[in-house]
Amino acid sequence: MRLRVLLPAVFAVFATYALSAETGFLNRTVTVQGITYRYVVYVPADWSSQKKWPVILFLHGSIERGDDGLAQSRVGPGRAAREHPERYPAIIVMPQCRNDAAWDGDAMQAQALAALDASSAEFNGDPARTYLTGFSMGGYGTWSIAAKYPRRFAALVVICGGILWPPDVAMRPVDLHADNPYTRAAQKIAGLPVWVFHGSDDRNVPVTESRRMVEVLKAAHANVKYTEYKDADHFIWDRVYAESVLPMWLFQQHR
Repeated sequence: MRLRVLLPAVFAVFATYALSAETGFLNRTVTVQGITYRYVVYVPADWSSQKKWPVILFLHGSIERGDDGLAQSRVGPGRAAREHPERYPAIIVMPQCRNDAAWDGDAMQAQALAALDASSAEFNGDPARTYLTGFSMGGYGTWSIAAKYPRRFAALVVICGGILWPPDVAMRPVDLHADNPYTRAAQKIAGLPVWVFHGSDDRNVPVTESRRMVEVLKAAHANVKYTEYKDADHFIWDRVYAESVLPMWLFQQHR
């Protein structure tokens, strides 16, 4: 009789432990202004509630847009964490932009930040080690969100992104010593460490977009690093996130 009394309690303990120890690529949803969005959050295998964890908010490119909640987890830091989990001991939040939108839109930024807040609360994220990164369309979104909310992040990694979308880039010569979208963004972001990547032969987003931002950030005395892959095209992000020195640098940054 005594065994029958104890067994339910034992099973309850194991069930609670299993729930708290859930790790890997987890499906989640967040609702913003009545609209529900799917996203994925990566939780390291050794996650524990006994400490605070670094958090990466990742913004994907235009190809991964949709509402399946999965495509964005197969590229960028999601792919890097699958291949080299030891390099990414962090919570990685991967929202998904809708097909008819971009990351510089208010609604998409709101759902991304809501997913970040929800994941940080659920998995004990560290506000002093919260990072923002994105490539291509997500690179544009990274500049945009960081300029609006610079105090939310400890560092940025921007890959083949920009401030002006083609064809405006080619149509609008820019005096970087005057008031313009680049200098305005740089003035807001200058307090953040930034690492910018671009391919020299990028035909989707002109490499001048990254060069201009790096120039104005340096003029603002920002902590900025720039890596330009010679003879590389637009599709450099898996190469970037596979760089072992990138997460090492990222996790050294604190707000």
